[in-house]
Amino acid sequence: MTSGSNGSTDKFEDEHYPAYTMGRAAEMIGATPGFLRAVEQARLFEATRSDGGHRRYSRYQLRLAARVREIADQGTGIEAACRIVILEDQLAEALEINARHQHHQAPAD
Repeated sequence: MTSGSNGSTDKFEDEHYPAYTMGRAAEMIGATPGFLRAVEQARLFEATRSDGGHRRYSRYQLRLAARVREIADQGTGIEAACRIVILEDQLAEALEINARHQHHQAPAD
């Protein structure tokens, strides 16, 4: 979906657009701003910074952070939970690429 006449991607549809402030992001995933700083420090992702230097988060980043929170709530340390989520995300991406590749390689009958 595009907006305006410049053909840019609609920010409402872009899951990577950094639309959420730290406070709102923490509220959305049921965590604290400190938790978001901890997952960033564990290198789950790097928050975008506004012109004023404030952290901004995308829906994609919030999904990752919410998954880390689920794992951490079960007793796993934040750094280990972040590594698990990174590996889960990489696996999902690899499976998607593989499925697309197999779809394009399917023999014609």
